[in-house]
Amino acid sequence: MAQSLARVPTAHGSRYLQQLCKHWSHKLEVVFTPAEGTVRFDAAVATMRAEPEALVVAITADDPAVLERMKTVVSTHLDRFAFKEAPLGFDWS
Repeated sequence: MAQSLARVPTAHGSRYLQQLCKHWSHKLEVVFTPAEGTVRFDAAVATMRAEPEALVVAITADDPAVLERMKTVVSTHLDRFAFKEAPLGFDWS
């Protein structure tokens, strides 16, 4: 299983987490609170945690190629919701 983690600097992590989870909840299995969220895609899982000055995003997938694609999907969607401060700094590890 492949995993990547990013700590994205923003003071609006909770807002972006909730917007993203609500956006995907129409088509995917999503569970979230203002502080944490989990989105289950077909071949990956994204978890998010809002901190006072950051949004921590973790993505796991069985296939490294899927992981790379999902990192792009999550980051581009978050940048759309954070348009006032986009592009956000995703330092994937």
